[in-house]
Amino acid sequence: MAKSIKKEALAFMVSLGCPKNFVDTEVIAGSILTGGVGITPDPEEADIYIINTCAFIPTAREEAESVIREAIAWKKNFPRERKIIVCGCLVQWDKDFSIRNKFKKVDLWLGIDDIPAAGSLILGALEENPKASPLPSSSPEYLYDDLTPRLQLTLPHFAYIKISEGCSNRCSYCAIPNIRGRLRSRNQDSIVKEASNLLSGGAKELILIGQDTTAYAADYGKKDSLARLLGKLDKLEGDFWLRLLYTHPAHFTNKLIETIADSKHVLPYIDMPLQHISDTLLKSMNRKTSSKEIKKLLDKIRSAIPEIAIRTTLITGYPGETDRDFEELLAFVKEQKFQRMGAFVYYPEPSTPAASMPGQVPPEVAAERLDTIMKAQSKISLSFNKSLAGKVFDVIVDTADTKHAVGRTFMDAPEIDNRVLFSGKVNPGDLVKVKITGASEYDLKGIAAKGK
Repeated sequence: MAKSIKKEALAFMVSLGCPKNFVDTEVIAGSILTGGVGITPDPEEADIYIINTCAFIPTAREEAESVIREAIAWKKNFPRERKIIVCGCLVQWDKDFSIRNKFKKVDLWLGIDDIPAAGSLILGALEENPKASPLPSSSPEYLYDDLTPRLQLTLPHFAYIKISEGCSNRCSYCAIPNIRGRLRSRNQDSIVKEASNLLSGGAKELILIGQDTTAYAADYGKKDSLARLLGKLDKLEGDFWLRLLYTHPAHFTNKLIETIADSKHVLPYIDMPLQHISDTLLKSMNRKTSSKEIKKLLDKIRSAIPEIAIRTTLITGYPGETDRDFEELLAFVKEQKFQRMGAFVYYPEPSTPAASMPGQVPPEVAAERLDTIMKAQSKISLSFNKSLAGKVFDVIVDTADTKHAVGRTFMDAPEIDNRVLFSGKVNPGDLVKVKITGASEYDLKGIAAKGK
């Protein structure tokens, strides 16, 4: 039997990318803990440096490579005792092994399907004669459930629940299906059990995520499954919030709108990346919807749920985007006045149809358009936030000291949207009423109001 380098090992973990990736990091953490490896927040105490990577766009891959270099520097003085493990999307994206060949000092590379067995694979890397890294599967099938060991690494009062993995939409600009595989949805009962367990453990906000949450159970040929899932989750006991992220306009149904409107726990908050509003570009993007349908859907949602906060994400500089297309998008933003909005320049992602399309927009033009649209949104956001002065909102507290606190309203997802900065003696995880007294473009100020 191979001799272990250390009887008790500690791991330092870095999670890059979106909340969906963060859940994988939590599963990796659960897997190594059950295998006897501890976790430390201090890399200098660690024997293992674990990096769970994102590879969605070039900047994400650049960030991952930067962190790998940091890990190599960390390992430099202890080459035999310290191990570097790189996991996730970058490993899956690296079809030609160019990243592996670039970073020879990485000890183990784990793809998407290796996540559930991360603990045993990482323990194997600690042995004197470690096995070679497994080859990543060409089409991942991994899908965790409520029985999968998982260490919650968010603040204790909120948690993410990944209801599905992968995506089958095949938007022309997106490499996610090539990296994460086809859509595969979790069992509904498993999701409800996980939610119940998280609530029992002290969570007060459950955030449902997936590459496309509105496509939940479409791989089983079922319609309105997300609405039924929300209905079951809404029946769970307790005082808690349910937040829905990553919806798709082509898959939003009347039943889903009704469910959100009638629920007790589901927040009147919808995250719906629209990407563009030009019919020409929507068709080119393979978004399976139209400008008319999107506007009709937004009107329908706002009519059914007047207090709704809608967050969206847009792309500037997509191949073929003309000045006229962009002006249409800008006019749409000014017309809709989204409470929350982000935008990104288009990146030509290898292996996607859009990368080889004619009419590639010069990067400087895409960046200029991004700046223009975000300046417009900044004015909209400031005007909206100022209109909230004098109103009282329920706020979930994320951090607090003896005098000041930072929290979020129903309109704000963690680490994505606005914050509420307020005075008052409260504790993290408290749900308190806050009176808004001031505003900036992306933050609110207030004081704790009487009563909870």
